[in-house]
Order: sequence, then C-alpha cells, then structure tokens
Amino acid sequence: MPKNKTHSGAKKRLRLTGTGKVMRERAGRRHLFEGKSSRVTRRLAGDVEVAGADAKRARRLLGK
Repeated sequence: MPKNKTHSGAKKRLRLTGTGKVMRERAGRRHLFEGKSSRVTRRLAGDVEVAGADAKRARRLLGK
C-alpha cells in the first residue's frame, strides 16, 4: 500500500501542537515595516490557531 505524502506547502506554514491544535503565523510580518505601526507589528507576533472550518483540511494536508 503506498504511503500518503505530506503537502509540502502545508508543512512549511502549519504545525500541530501536542494537544492537536493546528497553528499558523499571522500574515504581514515579513517586510515593509516602516509603513506599519509598532502596535501592528506587535499584534502580528506570535502564532494563532487555524480557524475551525479550515482545521480539518489542514490536518489532512499534514497527513495527520
């Protein structure tokens, strides 16, 4: 029986926590910081949980 391959785009963007939540980074924290306030860049720091509607699909892409 062939094995399922992990989606290489998903594994670069998403990760699973020990409790099974799918985490992602917020968009907008790569470049062009001079146009963004410090408040915005602080708010964009840290990972957040993937929306529930997308979590099932994300878990399948990660092969879990």
